[in-house]
Amino acid sequence: MSLENLEATLQEAFDASTKIYEERGFRRRIGFGKKPALISVDLANAWTRPGNPFTCDQDKMDQEIIPGMQRLLEACRKQNHVVVHVTTAYQMPDRNNPHTDMGLWHCKIPMEAVDLADESLWQIDSRIAPLDHEYVMMKKRASSFHGTPLAGYLRSCGVDTIIVTGVTATACVRTTICDGLADGFRTIAVRECIGDRVPGAVAWNLYDIDSKFADVETVDTCVAYLEKTPGAAA
Repeated sequence: MSLENLEATLQEAFDASTKIYEERGFRRRIGFGKKPALISVDLANAWTRPGNPFTCDQDKMDQEIIPGMQRLLEACRKQNHVVVHVTTAYQMPDRNNPHTDMGLWHCKIPMEAVDLADESLWQIDSRIAPLDHEYVMMKKRASSFHGTPLAGYLRSCGVDTIIVTGVTATACVRTTICDGLADGFRTIAVRECIGDRVPGAVAWNLYDIDSKFADVETVDTCVAYLEKTPGAAA
C-alpha cells in the first residue's frame, strides 16, 4: 500500500471512529493548566540521527520535530518554564546477563543498541541541546514515569500541565502520556513534534490519544500558551 493510500484509509477509519466516540462521550478536552513543563521523550541521537535500529523517520525528524522543538524550547526558556529531556540507555546491554538492567524488554526489541558506555547514542540531539539548568533524566522502560522520579520532580516544581514531544508515538510517547494523565497532570501532545519509525503509526496514535488520553495541539498553539503563561522567577 502506498503512503497516500494508507493516509486515505486511515482518514476513513478516523471519520468512522469519531462518530462512535462522540456519540458515546469520548474526545473531551482536558485543557492547559497554570504551570507547564515541556517533556521531550527520547530525542537523543540513537533516535534522531541515522544508522541506529531505533532511528525514526528522518524527514519528519529534520523538517518538523527538531524545528518544532526549537520553537518550544525558545518559548519555555523565555518564560523560565520547566524543561525535562528524557533519554534511555542500559548499563548491562548483554542479553545473556541475568542481571541486565534491560529487564525483559530486550526479548521484544534491540535495547542492547543503546549502550550506556557510548554517550553519543543516548546524548540529547545537539540541535536541541539541554541548558545547564534543564533536567536530563534517564529511563529504562517505555514510560518516562515508570520507575523514575519524574512525577515527584514535576510536583516539586508545581507543574500541573505536561507538554509532551518525542518518539515514538507507539511506545515511549504514548505510555508517557497515559502515565502522566494517570498521575494527575494535564496532558498535551504536540502534533508536529511526535514521530515514529512506522508509516501511519503517528497519525493513528495521535488520533487515539486525542480521543482518550490527551489533547493533541499544534506547535503554534503550544508556543502561544507558553509565551503568555508566567514561569518561575529567574
